[in-house]
Amino acid sequence: MVEGSLEIGLKAIGAGLAMVGAFGPGIGIGLLAQGAMQSIGRNPDAAGIVQTNMILAIVFTEAIAIYALVVALVILFVL
Repeated sequence: MVEGSLEIGLKAIGAGLAMVGAFGPGIGIGLLAQGAMQSIGRNPDAAGIVQTNMILAIVFTEAIAIYALVVALVILFVL
């Protein structure tokens, strides 16, 4: 067995598990877009307000996925 290969393998598993945190924001953004499209379909006059709020919510939700990515990169390259 190559020296350090166990450590590299465990780092890869840890980074993969850290990226599980990206599933929640992915589902959340999909549900958010679904709700926005339904509300725009029911009231087209409010499309601007709904779109602005939708984009703001997507930004905040996507930040969680970026945090998961940063943790995975820290596990791979720093630890």
